[in-house]
Amino acid sequence: MNVIADHRATAAAIELDGRHVAHNYAPLPVVAASATGAWITDVEGNRYLDFLAAYSAVNFGHRHPLIIAAAHAQLDRLTLVSRAFHSDRLGPFCAALAQLCDKDMVLPMNSGAEAVESAIKVARKWGTDVKGVPPGRAEIVVAHNNFHGRTTTIVSFSDDPAARDGFGPFTPGFRAVPFGDADAVADAIGENTVAVLVEPIQGEAGIIVPPDDFLPRVRQLCTQNNVLLIADEIQSGLARTGQTFACAHWDVVPDVYLLGKALGGGVLPLSAVVADSDVLGVLHPGEHGSTFGGNPLAAAVGSTVVSMLRTGEYQSRSTELGARLHARLPEIPGVTAVRGKGLWAGVDIDPALGTGKQVSRRLAERGVLVKDTHGHTLRLAPPLVVTADEIDWALDRFADALASTS
Repeated sequence: MNVIADHRATAAAIELDGRHVAHNYAPLPVVAASATGAWITDVEGNRYLDFLAAYSAVNFGHRHPLIIAAAHAQLDRLTLVSRAFHSDRLGPFCAALAQLCDKDMVLPMNSGAEAVESAIKVARKWGTDVKGVPPGRAEIVVAHNNFHGRTTTIVSFSDDPAARDGFGPFTPGFRAVPFGDADAVADAIGENTVAVLVEPIQGEAGIIVPPDDFLPRVRQLCTQNNVLLIADEIQSGLARTGQTFACAHWDVVPDVYLLGKALGGGVLPLSAVVADSDVLGVLHPGEHGSTFGGNPLAAAVGSTVVSMLRTGEYQSRSTELGARLHARLPEIPGVTAVRGKGLWAGVDIDPALGTGKQVSRRLAERGVLVKDTHGHTLRLAPPLVVTADEIDWALDRFADALASTS
């Protein structure tokens, strides 16, 4: 295929998306056609180093052979029966994931937002049935600048005008406090508080790492006040930060883990609410459900992901390569701040050099894919299979993109 034909194919694909795909995203002008490991190839044959990993959904790289083999094998056997019946894959997956989290029970769902919604329901039901909060009075403490999804209930406690404006009326029952402020959490907890829902490291906000005493104090407050600590590890979990769960950086164990994204191995949607039976046991048949949640195909992939995490390989890669990433980023002219842990970084750039979106486009032209957030911040999250040489290659191009105005 010649260059002109390829260019026309790219333009045609983008134009077709513009006409028939709802405009809820503003993607970069890259049309992916195939991918392997940390690299994506577009319809023109150009290769890009993926430094976004589908917002951490592709932690193990594109089409990891172990994950693809598990999916292929299950496709030849059984894909979906709904929860109306048992399947031979669901129990083993939930047992393995529960063990990884050192919990008893798993509620399998599909998307990350669905896991958050499920946890909100569970926390409220636990508050009514176990804590004794009057029905309809349960409150959940959340953090400002959070990102837990975009369903109606979740945007009810979002600070993002783009997610909220025009979508009311909103769901009550949430009290927002500044992220990282344990004193504010203490002040917000009342007799009807059933949970504190927090990202250990805020992702969409720009990879915001809290003060070291924040999560330990929140854990202590939750224990003292008989309140559930719910950790949204959908982006931060599953080796992204160098630990299996980001909470472990502060030796904190939540009552409830929310998992998603990388749990599906970059192959399909899979999420989970993981807790002990005294929490998830409040659910009874008919009170919550999902046709696709815990389907045999997802369970087979999820079991493979859990087995890969048990080796510790990806946690070690994230720690070691993350140290390289975080050492080099502050040295790049035009970078004004760097935050994060492991292979996860929020990078603020000098506004004089362009917006985050403009720099993202310049990087794409140089073969590196990232995504901007909050104006002048870029989020870097390469697949954990990235190499040291590939990190250096990407950062060289990042420096070049900041040095250029075109």
